[in-house]
Amino acid sequence: MSSLRHLALQELGKEEKNISHYNGKKISAMFNSNVFTGRTMREYLSDEAYKSLMSSIKSGSKIDRRMADQIATGMKAWSEERGVTHYTHWFQPLTGTTAEKHDSFFTIKSDGSTIELFDGDALIQQEPDASSFPNGGIRATFEARGYTAWDPSSPAFIMESGHGKTLCIPTIFIAYNGESLDYKAPLLKSIAALDKAAVDVCHYFDKNVTKVTATLGWEQEYFVIDETLANARPDLVMCGRTLVGHAPAKGQQLEDHYFGSIPERTYAFMQDFEQESYKLGIPLRTRHNEVAPGQFECAPMFEECNIAVDHNSLLMDVMAKVAKRHKLKVLLHEKPFAGVNGSGKHNNWSLATDTGVNLLSPGKTPRTNLMFLTFFVNTIKAVHEHADLLRAAIASANNDHRLGANEAPPAIISVYIGKYLTEVLNEVETRVKDKFSEQDEVILKLDIHKQIPELLMDNTDRNRTSPFAFTGNKFEFRAVGSSANCGSPMTVLNTIMTDALRNFKREVDALIEKGEKKEIAIMHMLRKYIAESRDILFEGDNYSDEWAEEAKKRGLNNFKTTPEALDAYITEKAKQLFYNNGIYSKRELEARHEIMLEDYVKKVQIEARILGYMATNHILPAAVQYQNVLLNNVKGLKEVGLGEETYKAQLNLLKVISGHIQKINDNVESMIDARKRANNTEDMHKRAEMYCKEVKTHFDEIRDNADKLELLVDDKMWPLPKYRELLYLR
Repeated sequence: MSSLRHLALQELGKEEKNISHYNGKKISAMFNSNVFTGRTMREYLSDEAYKSLMSSIKSGSKIDRRMADQIATGMKAWSEERGVTHYTHWFQPLTGTTAEKHDSFFTIKSDGSTIELFDGDALIQQEPDASSFPNGGIRATFEARGYTAWDPSSPAFIMESGHGKTLCIPTIFIAYNGESLDYKAPLLKSIAALDKAAVDVCHYFDKNVTKVTATLGWEQEYFVIDETLANARPDLVMCGRTLVGHAPAKGQQLEDHYFGSIPERTYAFMQDFEQESYKLGIPLRTRHNEVAPGQFECAPMFEECNIAVDHNSLLMDVMAKVAKRHKLKVLLHEKPFAGVNGSGKHNNWSLATDTGVNLLSPGKTPRTNLMFLTFFVNTIKAVHEHADLLRAAIASANNDHRLGANEAPPAIISVYIGKYLTEVLNEVETRVKDKFSEQDEVILKLDIHKQIPELLMDNTDRNRTSPFAFTGNKFEFRAVGSSANCGSPMTVLNTIMTDALRNFKREVDALIEKGEKKEIAIMHMLRKYIAESRDILFEGDNYSDEWAEEAKKRGLNNFKTTPEALDAYITEKAKQLFYNNGIYSKRELEARHEIMLEDYVKKVQIEARILGYMATNHILPAAVQYQNVLLNNVKGLKEVGLGEETYKAQLNLLKVISGHIQKINDNVESMIDARKRANNTEDMHKRAEMYCKEVKTHFDEIRDNADKLELLVDDKMWPLPKYRELLYLR
């Protein structure tokens, strides 16, 4: 019987071309067509309801229930005109995916008549089972109640799936007692806290600023492979990455895939998911081949942080669904293939005022320069104070395979700012040795605009090995993994920045109360923060052994595994940070830590079970089958009277194959024993450590021997699609 691999290879040539194109349609014509936007609201809502909703979006105030009924009626009318029959509260639980439960507008009245109904209560709140989602012990099975609550700041949208259409209402997800059980609730709290702290600091420079918005532009990397080939690999089906597979002769060493011509089938898929994304209001701007074969990237324009996070989560759903239409599979795992680049989700973060100023963009006047320096230095200070939390925010079983190689930043968190800004900070810190005086106000007139060219992004070299780099008018958090929900790292970044700004304002105000001029007080604190944060700044090669040694001397941690990195969440320092800024209670934080450890354990456990299965049911049988072919060959040569010299190579090959078979078998058995020991450990942290240090240690040994067998066993007998097929055939 033919293996799935060979059947999949046969199907490749029979693939019908699924061409998708724009048919002359402008992007602007389809953009937001499935979104309940402000313009659409004006058409379907009364002036009173519209103003109430806009006020809630801008101020975060609650919507009156009477107004909620009017808004729900307008949403229903709009969606029904587009063929919608059901609605759902769309939320982002701590599973790493999105969730939805569909209800119809249809209902039966007391007199038996039927009607389509959607009221304010259904819009504002629903009740999914909180104990069935990751909750870290907050909800027991007999305490199942949880709530999804409408987030008016993120617009409702219509999701099309096959022939069905559903009205999706973005919501937070909380437990019965109010604890957050999702990514959105703490993100919204961090955005609100940062807004207040940043506005307070902005008032040193501009009293007209009333709102500061955290903005985010993510860059989504992903692999695309043939779906039939992927389905022939149990590891790709169950784990999203290849647990075995020998590197192909040609990988990425010729550097010919990056920015190369996009393959036609992938191009059709890209156009298709772009159109679906535009209808949902996702402002995609860029598409291109990435460095590794089979790897690609898309990126949108910057948006408000909350909406950007929603859009990225939505995009990952859309990509997976659209790929099926093209009989392709999208791999969002951080390291689906060994030996080539992994995939990240670079989070480009900045701050924007309602007066139109990017707070991380150098200005043209002394006043705006000082405002830029204030927010720039405070960001560096925040990262220096809480580098371990940023590392924890991007920790996962998937990302452990990616960090530290192939253009992914290492586990050591550092900040790259480029030579121009390094010179500026040096000048601010060293120009005045002791204390500022009236005469030193000249420092405030440092013409940063001339020192830093306007096109800073082009004139400042980029450091692709840095986990947190300044790139002209934003910071790029490069260490975020491709499958991650952006909400987690953005919540941490917003929170540590909030804390830094609050401390900064308190210290500046104290100096002003002592009689210092405002500008002098600000410069005092900037100089102090620059000196205190020097250790986090690094301009060189983050991959080098020298940097690892230097970072250790500076006191920077190098948490290479997820279990040790996650401990940063439950330090007393972290608990105080999140509690004091109103983001997490101590119970919520401990629950999150437990959830993330459990997620790590489950993912490694699944990989261990699949690896054992593949070794026992795919790799070893193929190797034994080929052994039998060799044995029969040797027997035949003996029977015709040929000497041992004629089958010496076959005998050597038999010995080599037998050695690999034995090593695989031994390691699989040891891995199973290690897994059983870990599963019998009650403490989740200890269990995670055991999976990391005792179970995973067998992965590489099994893989090494399996990959060597792949090179030895007859190609016709090898059951699993090989790297050259997965990466190059589509």
